[in-house]
Amino acid sequence: MTKLKGIIAPFTTPFAENGEINLNLIKPQVNWLIENGVHGLAAGGSTGEGHVLNRDEYVSLMKKTSEALNNRVPLVAGIIANSTSEVIARGQSVKSLNVSALQITPPSYLFRPDDDAMIRHFKEIHEECQIPILIYNVVPWCYLSPDLLLRIMDEVPGVLGVKQSAGDMKLFADLIRRAKPENMIFSAVDALLYSSYQLGAPGSIAAILTAAPGPSVKLWDAVIAEDWNVAKDLHERLMPLWDAIGLDNMPSLCKYAQKLQGLESGFARRPTAPATDDQKQLVKNALTNLNLI
Repeated sequence: MTKLKGIIAPFTTPFAENGEINLNLIKPQVNWLIENGVHGLAAGGSTGEGHVLNRDEYVSLMKKTSEALNNRVPLVAGIIANSTSEVIARGQSVKSLNVSALQITPPSYLFRPDDDAMIRHFKEIHEECQIPILIYNVVPWCYLSPDLLLRIMDEVPGVLGVKQSAGDMKLFADLIRRAKPENMIFSAVDALLYSSYQLGAPGSIAAILTAAPGPSVKLWDAVIAEDWNVAKDLHERLMPLWDAIGLDNMPSLCKYAQKLQGLESGFARRPTAPATDDQKQLVKNALTNLNLI
């Protein structure tokens, strides 16, 4: 986990139009992201449509990603599943791939475990997998409070951090202020990464990093260098891109942004809707404003 910092791009899973994974498109995307300067990659999360992958597809994606990476940057393995046993099975399936962390989403169905059950969930996963865990705090009806996240990190040593999502900057600020120095609170507040870094986030894992990796890396570098004019300019030019892609069919829009930059990344898997003509125009305008096309 100490290797994780900076821009960790949650890359898209390339599907063919018929819904099959096109494993041949994984290495070109991995290379493209690394060439743009990202510091790590996350596979199988929301942007990567991990929720639509069966276990065999998940394992194939992770193996192909690990091969393409060849240890050049750290790999975070996303897991989106509703049972403790399924999360464990997927975590164990990637144990030989030298992943730096498991990015685990709390149960995403209607029923929310109580706090003690949630702690047991993450404790059992770490005991069985023995891989550091990042909690991906994103599910609206199972959103974990700063109090509970801090308790989990205290009681389950294997949970070393959180990927804090949703747009409530107050919750992010509360969490990062109260966290211990060893707790890694990554930002997934795409429109406010500039502010997240200023507050002390060790980096980000967010869709916009995959749609525009070059400017995202430059924003991180500018904040680290305390070049506030450059950082504010990049922040203001990245915001319209998030407005354009941060919608219900985000995987389709993120892939369209990549396509405009010369990267073929396939289609989103149904039932996610393809990008509309109006949506495409907004993505194109945002990328033009970033000098990417």
